Amino acid sequence: MAKGYAQGQQKRMVQMPVNPLAIKTKKYALDKNKFISLNMTQFVKNQWYWGFVPLGLIAVNAVLNITGVYHNYWIYVLTVVAALGYVAFWAIQFTGITQLKQYEQLFEKYRYEIDSRQILMKISDQEGGVIKWDMIKSARKDKEAYILDLGQYQFIYLPFNVFTSDNDKKLLDKILKDKGYFA
Repeated sequence: MAKGYAQGQQKRMVQMPVNPLAIKTKKYALDKNKFISLNMTQFVKNQWYWGFVPLGLIAVNAVLNITGVYHNYWIYVLTVVAALGYVAFWAIQFTGITQLKQYEQLFEKYRYEIDSRQILMKISDQEGGVIKWDMIKSARKDKEAYILDLGQYQFIYLPFNVFTSDNDKKLLDKILKDKGYFA
């Protein structure tokens, strides 16, 4: 099962000093369906090459059937069922995370304060978590959000509408470029 902030990556904090130049976002809660779709997309990107195993089995079986060495049709069905079962297993895992109590905090509303030192995830002014930039493995910008990857199937999703101005988005672009996440 995918790991989340419940595994100790989010630390409770007591009134951290605030950088006046930090990017301050509106409160945002990650939608559960968005979580599932982003993780399934990452799953496909990470494991697409395993699709060649069922295709290879089907090709070998087709050659054996055509040459008359071994006639069977069950391998076609079994291969497709196994491949679909594997994908369904991961879809169920990601869906299950959205239902478990220990992962509720992944879907709480957070306000982010981002500067060149760290990312503060705040539930309130007294409670939240600190994420240092060295915990971010990679970052990308798609058509609707910034996605900061913390590890396999762990990420911070920042849609553009949580930023208070275009200058905040430009500043985040600059921080991500300075940190080496963008070219």
